[in-house]
Amino acid sequence: MAPSPGRTRGEAALWRRLVAELLGSAFLAAIVIGSGIAAQRLSPGDTGLQLLENAAATAAGLFAVILMFGPVSGAHLNPVVSFVDASFGGLSWRDATAYLPAQVAGCTGGAILANSMFARAAISISTKHRASGAHVLSEVVATTGLLLVIFALARTGRGRAAPSAVGAYIGAAYFFTSSTSFANPAITVGRMLSNSFAGIAPSSALPFIGAQAAGGLLAVVLIRILYPDVTASEAADVLLPHPDNARARELR
Repeated sequence: MAPSPGRTRGEAALWRRLVAELLGSAFLAAIVIGSGIAAQRLSPGDTGLQLLENAAATAAGLFAVILMFGPVSGAHLNPVVSFVDASFGGLSWRDATAYLPAQVAGCTGGAILANSMFARAAISISTKHRASGAHVLSEVVATTGLLLVIFALARTGRGRAAPSAVGAYIGAAYFFTSSTSFANPAITVGRMLSNSFAGIAPSSALPFIGAQAAGGLLAVVLIRILYPDVTASEAADVLLPHPDNARARELR
């Protein structure tokens, strides 16, 4: 049977990819928020240790989540990743637009799940204010760096290293950025719903999302400078190589 228009052979149907993005985003939010709540309980009064526990769990969990859902949807789990990918032709604009609500809904559900697993109110609006100039700058840097890691790997045929590289980068960025590297508008929305260590007050969320969008635009410029010949086929391997692309490279 011939593939449907706009869909390459071996690529999952859009509805399957949306389910993968929804579930992957839910797991991501549950990991980030749940480990933050656990860290508060395990290490009360020690913010540095809480951050270390939260960062380690997030880095390891992100690695696993990308492996779980990457072969289906690419495991973008992040609207900025999806729209930057679309700008390089790796994903259609229609699909990137469809990914957005799935990612936000997944992160929202994951936040509710994390709160519930620790016997907290299912939704508790965060009061943690983070919107200083340093935090906003940090989100631009964190988001730009994340996209450079992802596209550098795809462009150089090392996409299979993405789960570990992305996990390592986010784990490190918890410490080298003052914002603790949200780098994702969908997770920013989810984290508003938990008044816990990983939360963010609604008044801080909009500046963070704006900074993340700015980081995405800056990343597009830098990727075009560093890798001017990046192809749509290479962009399609964000975050993990698609089966057809991988087979084609093996035959070269």
